[in-house]
Amino acid sequence: MIGEILPACVASAEAFGDPPEAELFPSEQEAVRNAVDKRRREYTTVRHCARKALAELGLPPAPILPGRNREPLWPAGVVGSMTHCDGYRAAALAREGDLAALGIDAEPHAALPEGVLASVTRPEELPRLSRLGEKHPEVHWDRLLFSAKESVYKVWFPLAGCWLGFDDAAIDFDPDGGLFTAVLHQSGLQLDGKPISQLTGRWLVREGLVITAISLDGEGCAG
Repeated sequence: MIGEILPACVASAEAFGDPPEAELFPSEQEAVRNAVDKRRREYTTVRHCARKALAELGLPPAPILPGRNREPLWPAGVVGSMTHCDGYRAAALAREGDLAALGIDAEPHAALPEGVLASVTRPEELPRLSRLGEKHPEVHWDRLLFSAKESVYKVWFPLAGCWLGFDDAAIDFDPDGGLFTAVLHQSGLQLDGKPISQLTGRWLVREGLVITAISLDGEGCAG
């Protein structure tokens, strides 16, 4: 499913449960030694997906440990992103020669919990969400906006190396084309010295999930 909104150069794998054959490297086991069972299962399965994607790229399995901000540390020459929510796990990877950064996110297709929307939106986004909700009430646009901002951050952090808040990006959705744009209100994202102020992504709503993805190529073009 997630492969539908990713470019052909990206290898992806997804799971709607936790397969019994999914295993961790010893170093990965240590990283979740004190985690609750739910967290351990998510951690294990999403890395199982990542290793399937590595194999699709022709690369050997490798441990994927968390960095200082819990970002996945990929093998040399690889960029990627992982996501998990209840009933779904996915990973998407590409070679650095094909993409500079990649961000994916999946969320349950349901309204955000009460009070969350106000903490993740900019003022200009609220009327946009209202208009979208009137024309397309079948989509939980608030949850889709949250997911899009998660994908933005996953592209941002590996390149900028610093925090990006929810109010540092403004999302605008194309409800018919399955696209979205993110205007960045914080400087810091650069590629080969070229500043990037806008990203473009794709979104999908299916099987009780909202899924978003952004891929940034070596020329600074997002899609």
